[in-house]
Amino acid sequence: MRTRFNPIVAAVVVMAACLSGGASRAQAAEYTFAVEPSYRPERAAEVYKPLIDYLQKATGEKFKLVTSRNYHFYWRDIHTTNKTDFAFDEAHFADYRIVHDAYVPLVHAAEPTSYTLVTSDRDLGAKGLQGLVGHSIITMPSPSLGYVLLLELYSNPVSQPDIQSTAGAWRDAIDTVFGGDVDAAIIPTWLKGQYPNLIPVKTTRPFPGACVTAGAQVPDDVKEKVRDALLKLDTDEKTATVLIELGVSKFVPAVPKDYAGSEKLLKNYMGY
Repeated sequence: MRTRFNPIVAAVVVMAACLSGGASRAQAAEYTFAVEPSYRPERAAEVYKPLIDYLQKATGEKFKLVTSRNYHFYWRDIHTTNKTDFAFDEAHFADYRIVHDAYVPLVHAAEPTSYTLVTSDRDLGAKGLQGLVGHSIITMPSPSLGYVLLLELYSNPVSQPDIQSTAGAWRDAIDTVFGGDVDAAIIPTWLKGQYPNLIPVKTTRPFPGACVTAGAQVPDDVKEKVRDALLKLDTDEKTATVLIELGVSKFVPAVPKDYAGSEKLLKNYMGY
């Protein structure tokens, strides 16, 4: 017996298939989360895994950590078409994303960011900035915020130290100083506090804390879930440990004006 075509039933079947397909696509969505190469890639995977795991559990979404080999590659990806869904950046990169690519700032570290020039030689440290002219200072490659601010401290091209931008991580820079291979290093100020034997020479001007931004392509509800999750990160003893390695006590809400003007630090670097 031939079954009579029922347009209502057909429409219901098509709608159900569409809804099912939409649900499958939603379940398959994976958001990229880029972080600065302030750690070597393998170490970054370890450091940020608890944060990625927390976000997945707290939001019900999937996230993929994106790391870069060094700051040259990271900057290339920022100013080319290789856009990430979320990023955790220092002020100059965060502001660049906000101004040039319509990223939305979600939260930032409660502590301001600054960098400190340090040495293990007490006599050398007592001589101040000019005492290091002609001496070797190690930093991470350009345009890391540490590198940019180091050049700001030594803006006179005829009166500069020997700047070695070869560190693979900020902690590597410290090890190089203690090993006697260089005379000084510029490192995040929060990290200096973990090494009482280091002699501070000069601390740079402060910037708003590192910021988590979201790309324009990310759905608003996902942005909200990530923002809410990060704001609660410090409230649970189990999840608060995620912040320790990052030198962050907690995240607070961020708005574009917090970072206004910071991207100008990048104007002298290729690709700006």
